[in-house]
Amino acid sequence: MFSKILIANRGEIACRVIRTARKLGIRTVAVYSDADADAQHVRLADEAHRIGGPRPQDSYLRGDAILEVAKRTGAQAIHPGYGFLSENADFADAVQAAGIAFIGPSGASMRKMGSKAGAKDLMAAAGVPVVPGFTGEDQSPDLLQREADTIGYPLMIKAAHGGGGKGMRIVRSAEAFAANLQSCQREAANAFGRDRVLLERYIEHPRHIEIQVFGDSHGGAIHLNERECSAQRRYQKVLEESPSPFLTPELRARMGAAAVQAAHAIDYANAGTVEFIVGADGGFYFMEINTRLQVEHPVTEEVTGLDLVEWQLRIAAGEKLPLAQEQIAQRGHAIEVRLYAEDPDAGFLPGSGTLQTLRLPAPSRHVRIDSGVVEGDTVTIFYDPMIAKLIVWDEDRPRALARLRDALADCEIAGPKSNIAFLERLVRHPAVVDAGIDTGYLDRHLDEFLAPAETEAALVLAAATTRLLVQERGARAAAAAGSDPASPWAVADGWRLGHGGSRRLAFANGDARIELLAHGHDGGYRIELDGVAHAVAGARWADGELSARIDGTMRRFRASADAAHVLVHDGGQRLSLATAEVYRRKDPAGGAAEHRIRAPMPGRVVLVQARPGDAVHAGGVVLVIEAMKMELALKAPRDGVLAEVRAQPGDFVEADAVLATLEQ
Repeated sequence: MFSKILIANRGEIACRVIRTARKLGIRTVAVYSDADADAQHVRLADEAHRIGGPRPQDSYLRGDAILEVAKRTGAQAIHPGYGFLSENADFADAVQAAGIAFIGPSGASMRKMGSKAGAKDLMAAAGVPVVPGFTGEDQSPDLLQREADTIGYPLMIKAAHGGGGKGMRIVRSAEAFAANLQSCQREAANAFGRDRVLLERYIEHPRHIEIQVFGDSHGGAIHLNERECSAQRRYQKVLEESPSPFLTPELRARMGAAAVQAAHAIDYANAGTVEFIVGADGGFYFMEINTRLQVEHPVTEEVTGLDLVEWQLRIAAGEKLPLAQEQIAQRGHAIEVRLYAEDPDAGFLPGSGTLQTLRLPAPSRHVRIDSGVVEGDTVTIFYDPMIAKLIVWDEDRPRALARLRDALADCEIAGPKSNIAFLERLVRHPAVVDAGIDTGYLDRHLDEFLAPAETEAALVLAAATTRLLVQERGARAAAAAGSDPASPWAVADGWRLGHGGSRRLAFANGDARIELLAHGHDGGYRIELDGVAHAVAGARWADGELSARIDGTMRRFRASADAAHVLVHDGGQRLSLATAEVYRRKDPAGGAAEHRIRAPMPGRVVLVQARPGDAVHAGGVVLVIEAMKMELALKAPRDGVLAEVRAQPGDFVEADAVLATLEQ
């Protein structure tokens, strides 16, 4: 076994590898960029070394810098995690050439999977089921049209080199083929530098099922059963679970055997994932092999009781597979979701900023948290905005879903926006509960998973009640410390000489302002909301729970509050409100805000399309910034003349920074 390894990655996977290595008595070396100088993986490792600037191409994608640190520190192996250089065959070869073990498959195995067309041909030759299609090098439009007509419609055109949903088109008729082919080829050329495509029969309403495989350097290969990842948005996985509720024991056995065939076909060693598309009739077809550990590997660990990172380390050190196929257990049901800093109601726009509040459920036998951040850390613009992975386990799927709902209800994130409410709606949706979701369902029915247009009045009243109780508790504490604790003037409970006073409360719910008028004190209130008076009686807030009779009905809520936010949850829906002070700070200029163009998030200015004195029109692009691996166009809020531009290409800007103004 190794005595020291280097982790060529960041975030939760780097933290995970460090913890497993520590368990085995292995010392760890972390690398970090300027943006990660204070990151958790840097603090957890035995030693950490800077490798460059904040952008991935200046740090985590610099194989030469990583290798230099490995040599200098005496690391015997490099774990690439997932992402960055984890599937870079040239880097794997360079590590081996330096006499250092690469904790993953060989560069030769990776290259066999580098082309979708080549991989498909290789799998077909090995007897692994593949989707009927065309993978030839002849890309003449007439030949591709004939092949498409032979395959039949609907079919999918896919870029032969690439991924992430780019260079893909579904074609439903022969007449639509030529235009879609040209569009797909243009996108592939722009994204991947090559316009070669392959054609495949399109499987309607497919399920996405992947098989975890492991191979060793002694010719052994086994599978660790499946994960289902059919809940997807734009080809990105949203929820993963094991076992698949769709598979029969017979189909599971056949798919597992096919995955092992695929691993043998490329002489695979270490952890990998064979991904299949599965039709409603149970027919399954090879998609690709991910030649690394997957983000969703914890669900496999939870149902098998195995530590897959430990397996990776042992196999890279030359050991044989720890278990034989018949020794792989499967117990209970596990589900994983990922908490992201993103805004689902704004097209899943990635977010960034300081995690002012990060409350996650306490780890237990049933709940697991994999995270690379803690409260007070910053989600930066340079990397994936994942905050944590939430994994639950129980004896069966219904109980695991119930665990997941409870665990999500215990989550609270303040600072950047998050997808928690979206995930809560997802895990309660009939398509998920009844295990009927296919890979395209979310894209077809996304509105079913987004925030409801109306917020239940009881939630708003619960938030207001929590805020009142917090204020009164704080006032009592201040009065007790004052010179006259018994003075009624010292307690903010609405008391006035000769009558009961009233208090105004204001909250921000996104861009909407909520104003309330409250009378009463000590858990008994009359709260006016939208001109309607509601009675709140017997309100008590303790240990994170609020109980109160609202309009005569006793209700219970999870509730938390601080100076800036109030969060309430009724067991099915959450409401997070900012206080009036936060709301006012968000737009300090009031009505003048329509004259300013602000950065919606931290980023780098990549384009300035107008100069002071130019006439601009409402909706016209003035600047473009790059953040979270995407470009955001900043547009004029109205017609007018540009007064000033405060940023230039290459500048890094903070969230809410004013980048340009219009003449008033």
